[in-house]
Amino acid sequence: MASTIRFGAILLGVFLVVFIALGIDPLRRDDWLLENVLVFIAVPVLVFTARRFPFSRISYAGFFVFLCIHEIGAHYSYSNVPYGEWLGIEIGDRNHYDRLVHFLYGLLIAYPMREVFLRIADARGFWGYFLPLDLVLSTSMIYELIEWAAASVFGGDLGQAYLGSQGDVWDAHKDMALAGVGAVIAMSLAALVNMCCQRDFAREFRDSLRVKHPEPVE
Repeated sequence: MASTIRFGAILLGVFLVVFIALGIDPLRRDDWLLENVLVFIAVPVLVFTARRFPFSRISYAGFFVFLCIHEIGAHYSYSNVPYGEWLGIEIGDRNHYDRLVHFLYGLLIAYPMREVFLRIADARGFWGYFLPLDLVLSTSMIYELIEWAAASVFGGDLGQAYLGSQGDVWDAHKDMALAGVGAVIAMSLAALVNMCCQRDFAREFRDSLRVKHPEPVE
């Protein structure tokens, strides 16, 4: 466990360097602050719960990559990330960087969510793969509601910058769908690995769908 916590601490140190560097002179300071509200909450929670509930190295790596990618979006304001210049490609009428981050949310954060369900809720079999997908989709929906509320409260350029819909009326739906696709890929890979390595995979999966208490709950 000590080596896992040490690994997480190293990633935290690197992330803080990235955070400070990208926090210097962002495109819009007000939008940068809004984009980082959840980061200001999530990172301290991960730090203060590390000894009681240390995540695996895979999960810490997922958190690290996702947060770094997010900080790039916060620095430039998502709709203005110049990835076209970096890759030498034509972006077109819409900047799709936010789409990438929503997809990576599902791909990288579904596994830590699976850890929570396995280690706290004792989810097994089917539920160990379905519940992380369900939580990714529900939290994606909650985030879209937060974006909508913030855009309504702040309005103007700041509201539009934070919302990042870029005129697409289906923006929220596409963002949630991409997060779901990322989570499906992550859980499918986890299931495939466990299917190959876990001897009782089929039995555990089957038992998880068996009715344990036939009496209706009153």
